Amino acid sequence: MEERIQPEAKEKKTGKASRADGKSSITVPANRKGRHIMGLLNFLRILVIPVFWLCLPFRFYGNRKVKDGACVYVCNHYRIWDVIYPASTTWEGIHFVSKKSVVNNWFMKGFCKKLKVISVNRDGSDVRAVMDSLRCLRNGEKISLFPEGTRNKTDAEMLPFKGGAAMMAIKAKVPIVPMMIYKKPRPFRLNHILIGEPFEFTEYYDKKLTEEELQEADRKLCEKLLSMRRQHAEFLAAKKGKKKTETER
Repeated sequence: MEERIQPEAKEKKTGKASRADGKSSITVPANRKGRHIMGLLNFLRILVIPVFWLCLPFRFYGNRKVKDGACVYVCNHYRIWDVIYPASTTWEGIHFVSKKSVVNNWFMKGFCKKLKVISVNRDGSDVRAVMDSLRCLRNGEKISLFPEGTRNKTDAEMLPFKGGAAMMAIKAKVPIVPMMIYKKPRPFRLNHILIGEPFEFTEYYDKKLTEEELQEADRKLCEKLLSMRRQHAEFLAAKKGKKKTETER
């Protein structure tokens, strides 16, 4: 009897990702240089980002370029186009984690499928989304998500985290790339996008985590993002004060 090829083995042999259920896998095979490239995403980067920048110009502060390899982008969320910010930091592919309502939208469905977006059900625990995310990370790829779970339309600094970002980074043992949109983006105004140094929750590795520990990791992540905003506010205040002093001389 012919030995059946397991999905993971078949993926390596053919260079095409596959699943046991016969559906196309969420993962992207690495090229000869070991990079995971999404052709459509790169095309959209070249086509969309320059036009977007003309309408909503932005500047990165901090770690402007993200190294190749697996990581979890974590960013606060104001507008549907916020995905452009992490996409502008690398030429590698990124699996964006998005609500099923967006992924299944008639206009977005085709793009999301081609871009291998990971759909998540925010109403409850979504095991499939977690497994897809971990599979991508363990394959050396990047994922990006908004832990608030929805756009912040309030005056609050950030909405409560839905959880999941810290847990996936811990289980896959990959760094988190923290990003913070300083203020709600405004058209034709320079918007500040903060990028912190990648960091890892190594203190939680190889442990059977309790719900309290996962919540603690999420709190640390939230505080990291908020501290980036505070530090940038201090930087801008100091810069403004310096200019004022020079003007008065």
